[in-house]
Amino acid sequence: MAESCNSRHFSCLMKSCFPNPHDSQIVAPTSTTANLLSRSIKNTKNSNTRNKTTISSLPDDLLLEILSRVPLSSLPSLSLVSRRWSHLLDSSAFLHLRRHHQLLHPTLFALSLSDYGLHASTLRLNLDPSWKTSLLLPKDAVLSDADLHGLFSYARLVAIGRKSYILGRNATAEYDSWTGSVRFKSAMLFPRKKFAAAVVEGKIYVAGGAARTYAVEEYDPVRDEWRVVCDAPRRRYGCVGVGIHGLFFVIGGLKIGASVGITRATVPTEAQMYANSMDVYDLEGRCWLKSRSVPGGGCAVAACGAYGHVYVLASHAVELSFWRYNARRKADVSGGGTGNSNGSGEWWRMKSPPLPTQMRLDSTVRFGCVAVEDKVVLVQVSGCIDDLLRRSGRSVRGCREGLVLIFDCATEEWSRGADLPEVIQRAACVCVEC
Repeated sequence: MAESCNSRHFSCLMKSCFPNPHDSQIVAPTSTTANLLSRSIKNTKNSNTRNKTTISSLPDDLLLEILSRVPLSSLPSLSLVSRRWSHLLDSSAFLHLRRHHQLLHPTLFALSLSDYGLHASTLRLNLDPSWKTSLLLPKDAVLSDADLHGLFSYARLVAIGRKSYILGRNATAEYDSWTGSVRFKSAMLFPRKKFAAAVVEGKIYVAGGAARTYAVEEYDPVRDEWRVVCDAPRRRYGCVGVGIHGLFFVIGGLKIGASVGITRATVPTEAQMYANSMDVYDLEGRCWLKSRSVPGGGCAVAACGAYGHVYVLASHAVELSFWRYNARRKADVSGGGTGNSNGSGEWWRMKSPPLPTQMRLDSTVRFGCVAVEDKVVLVQVSGCIDDLLRRSGRSVRGCREGLVLIFDCATEEWSRGADLPEVIQRAACVCVEC
C-alpha cells in the first residue's frame, strides 16, 4: 500500500477534490440558494428541538421513579416546580417508592413555641444520635398573636405519615415535614383543652377536654372535615389518647361533674379521679368495649401504641410505673399474653424507667410518650426533675430538663437518648416519616 500511494499520487488526489478556479462553468451560489440553505438548516434545528425529550414530558410512573430518589433536602423545591409535581409528591405511589428505596426513616419530631416563633427539632434514633433544630415560622412573620393563642393553647400533636397536625383549642394546622409548609385546616367542632387525640386508620379522633359535651370527633385529612361519630361513656379532662389495631383508647384524666345518683352532699367536689381508667372505642363495630383499668391505682400521665401493645407511664404516691397492655384482638394474638374479643386484654408491669426512686410527678413535670418503630420514647417535655426532688427535700442532680429515655420493646431494656435542645420548651412530640 505504501508503494502504490506515493507523494505525487497523493497530491493529484487532493487536487481532484477541489474545483478549478479558472473553470468558467462553475457558478457561484446566489442569494436564493443561500436562503434555501439557511432555511434548511433552521428547519433541521427546529425539528431536533421538537423531538428532544424533557423531564416534564415523561410519563408519571417514570417521573415518580426519578423524583423518589431525590434527597430530602431537595423535596421542598420540587413541590414548587409545578402542580403536577406537587400532586405526584402527595401521592401514595411516591410514598411507596421512597420506602422501597429506603429513603424514609421514622423520625422523632418535637414542636415548640417560643418568643421567637415556632421551632421544630428532629431526632433519628438509628441514624443520628443528635437533635436537629430549625425555626419553622418566625412569630411575627405569618401568624398573629390571636392565631398563635388559638393554635397552641392546650394543643395536641398527632402525625399521619409525613404530616403533623397541631390540634389547638380553636384552630388546626398541618405541617409537612417534606416541604416545610404550614397550612391552616378546619378547627374542631367543640373547643377542647387537655383532651385525648390519636390517629386510627388514617383519621384523627379526639375525645374529652370539653365541659359541655361527651362528643367524640373524627377528622378526615383528605376532605378537611370534622364530624361527631359517637358520645364517650365518660366526660374526661386531662386524658391521653392512643390509636392501634382499629381501636381508640382514652386513658386517665379527671371527670368533671357528679355521677348519676351521687349528690353534692355525698361528693364534696365535682372533680372525680378517673386517673387509671380506660375507655376503648371500636371503629369497625362503632361501639365502646369493656376494658380493665391500669393496675396499681396510679395516675396515667403518658401513653402510646407500639409493637402491637399500649404502653402507659403511671405516677403513684412515691414512684413511677410502666405498663404494657395487650391491644390485639383474639384472632390476632400470637405469642405471649392473652386477649379476647371484648377488648379486655391483659396488663403486664414492665421495668420502670431509669429515674430517681421515690419520685412522684406533679403538674410542673410532664412526659410525652411516642412510639418509634419497635421503641417507646419518653420525652420530658416540661419541668425540671431536680427542682421536683428539691421541693421534696432531696438534693439529687443530673435530671434537669429535656430528658429522653428509650425503651426497646423487643429486649425490654431502657437506654438514654440525647436530651432535648434548650430552645425546645413545653414541647409536643410525635413520630413522622421523613
